[in-house]
Amino acid sequence: MPTEKTDLLTAGNIAKQLGVSDAKVKKAIQELGIKPAAKKGVCNYYAKNDLTKIKSALK
Repeated sequence: MPTEKTDLLTAGNIAKQLGVSDAKVKKAIQELGIKPAAKKGVCNYYAKNDLTKIKSALK
């Protein structure tokens, strides 16, 4: 697990940045098979470069 989490985002934060619902983001993550970069408890954290993949999948 990386020590710096500044470049990691939760599905909720990704949804806020893209202006869509959490459910749509979570569905896109599942369909694309993206694995979290880090996990803390029940929260999954994704890298910022995954944001572009998710954004293109939502179009």
